[in-house]
Amino acid sequence: MRAPCEGINVVDSPKIWYNWDMKTPANAPKTLLEAIRYFSDLDVATQHVAAIRWPDGPVCPRCGVVDPKHYYLKTRRLWKCRACKKQFSVKVGTIFEDSPLGLDKWLPAVWFIANCKNGISSYELARDLGIQQKSAWFMLHRIRLAMQRGSIEKLSGEVEVDETYIGGLVRNMHKDKRAEKITGTGTSGKIAVMGLLERHGEVRTKVVPDTKSRTLKVEVKANVEPGSEVHTDTFQSYQGLDAEYIHNVVDHAESYVRGHVHTNGSS
Repeated sequence: MRAPCEGINVVDSPKIWYNWDMKTPANAPKTLLEAIRYFSDLDVATQHVAAIRWPDGPVCPRCGVVDPKHYYLKTRRLWKCRACKKQFSVKVGTIFEDSPLGLDKWLPAVWFIANCKNGISSYELARDLGIQQKSAWFMLHRIRLAMQRGSIEKLSGEVEVDETYIGGLVRNMHKDKRAEKITGTGTSGKIAVMGLLERHGEVRTKVVPDTKSRTLKVEVKANVEPGSEVHTDTFQSYQGLDAEYIHNVVDHAESYVRGHVHTNGSS
């Protein structure tokens, strides 16, 4: 087991750890040993995240009703909405969703990353938490992404998704630079960038290696809560999103707006 690290890193990020505001319990862990002991109890870990995520009471992800009196199924650590009767967990719509690992593993991992100024490798995290290296690698990527954007929650509601290529204009380049950077036609020498915009909410952008279907769909699934309304253009890489989302498409060859469906905000 590694020695405890002090929380002096710039990645002690809002909404991620101790700046989960004043609602963080007074007995919240301050050392590695305390973190492991504190979050070893799944009930404690669940209530810890719930208190920080829902300060005014649990929010149903289905109908959006906020009610501190939603039924809590203690044996399953789930809530049941008093309005629509659907069940939901505190992990829904966060980076913890769809992971078989419990919050007793996730929260110590967040503590590790937020408080160790020299970082931590997936091999080290796997040894410390007693999990496989592949699982630790997956956790590290999700947690770092959450720290980068300042939130553990995914985009939801109506989300516009679009992609583009960014690079200098050929006519503005020096002859030598043009020969060095432009080795083909079209998108050659340019960088692919993907944008996701939650209407009346957050905007996220990311440099992606390419605009193939497997790349863009992975980013949508990593950033957008299932069941959300996703607006895209007719680019083939987005085909198949309707399996998890309400996928609306606008054909830019015909128009840029079709009712409330457009990608003008993310373009």
